[in-house]
Amino acid sequence: MAWLIAISPVLGIIAMAMSASHLLPVFTSLVLNDGTTVLFVSSMLVNFIFGLALWLATRHHRRELHIREGILLITLVWVGGALFACVPLLWGLGLSFTDAYFESMSALTATGATLVAGLDRLPPSLNVWRAELQWIGGMGVIVLVVAILPMVGVGGRQISKAEIPGPMKDDQMTPRVTQTAKGLWIIYFALTLACFACYRLAGMSWLDALIHSFTTLSLGGFSSHDASLGFFNSLAIEAVAMVFMTLAGINFATHFMAWRQKSLVSYRRDSELPYFLAVLAVSVLGITAFLWTKGTYPEPLTALRYAAFNTISVATNTGYATTDYAQWPVFAPLWLMFLGTFVACSGSAGGGVKMIRAMILYRQVFREFNKLSHPNAIDPLKIGRQVVANQVVFSVLAFFFAWLATLVSMTLLLTLSGLDAITAFSAIVASLNNIGPGLDHVGPAGNFSVLSDFQTWVCSITMVLGRLELLTVLVILTPAFWRK
Repeated sequence: MAWLIAISPVLGIIAMAMSASHLLPVFTSLVLNDGTTVLFVSSMLVNFIFGLALWLATRHHRRELHIREGILLITLVWVGGALFACVPLLWGLGLSFTDAYFESMSALTATGATLVAGLDRLPPSLNVWRAELQWIGGMGVIVLVVAILPMVGVGGRQISKAEIPGPMKDDQMTPRVTQTAKGLWIIYFALTLACFACYRLAGMSWLDALIHSFTTLSLGGFSSHDASLGFFNSLAIEAVAMVFMTLAGINFATHFMAWRQKSLVSYRRDSELPYFLAVLAVSVLGITAFLWTKGTYPEPLTALRYAAFNTISVATNTGYATTDYAQWPVFAPLWLMFLGTFVACSGSAGGGVKMIRAMILYRQVFREFNKLSHPNAIDPLKIGRQVVANQVVFSVLAFFFAWLATLVSMTLLLTLSGLDAITAFSAIVASLNNIGPGLDHVGPAGNFSVLSDFQTWVCSITMVLGRLELLTVLVILTPAFWRK
């Protein structure tokens, strides 16, 4: 098992690095004296000792990873990372292993689906832990690790190619992938600080501002309150959330280039951005008009407030809620679920098909129409000024088919296990696209605790498939992957 030996030193380093993430909840517990200090210190030691032992046993086998080993490493990091991350939830909340693993997987994949009730009464350090996991997973824990891999003698190019979302993974913002990873994290960290300051100025406590800045920039949506952001009933807080959810839904490479060049030109050159903003704007106005004309809200400004916040939240895959939008007339929540499948930009913290793929699929349809009318015409597919290679188009078509097949098969599994159709379908849509809440029993007024153990595992698997963009994980199941 040469591949296992090759990736083991890196897994050990990652486990040791992830143990440091316990320091924030340990500090929170010490300051607030919430009684969980020993819990988090113990979990940190488990992480560190495992990582150190794995690294010591295999450190002499370090080398540049091949693409197959990079893919295996990515999958094992997310699956194993959720395993270690669930320890505080397992011990601190008294959850079953199935439920604790689901909660930690939902956190690391920045999905935001939860089965924990009574969030307002949880020890603050546990809410900080859940939020911090989302923040780490939002940008991608591997992108963070890639920034330090050269220091330990392991290259990161193959790892980043397997992790970075979007169909055009070879485009780099800097000559070295390490510099790219560091640049992305600088922007991510800076926006998180800005979001934290804005939430604090808008009226949140220090603790709530920390938790919600983590889960806003990661587009994760975990909250420290069962009522989510509806708990605050504050237009100022909702406005802050909408601004930063929108920013986090944009390709972070665009933010990076704007910062690096000290210019807004990169936003004008981002071919996804106009479509992203246009779809959000049209959807907000359309759902506002729909809710007002249906009498859901008597005042147009009230309809606009609820429609704008919840539309942006679901479309960017954040999953915050200020009302139970599952109770709106059926068109509106179904439209929200649809938006959550494709609106977020590639290279953002969001999930789903991504806007760039939706654009390519849309233009490929009209390209086929043109071929029917003019079979001999040369009609390259363009996004902005860039010609998209046929290889990329084929990759997008394969991804979309895999996405659709996963959506159907996982929904059928849940319905076969006894779940009603709406709950099953929306739970899989929410898990596969990392949205968080679904509809009906798993809607914003409920949670995923209604699921059986089997149904919970189906959703956990679906979340990691969605976060790693399906093909990265599914390729491991093919015989060709294991062939020399």
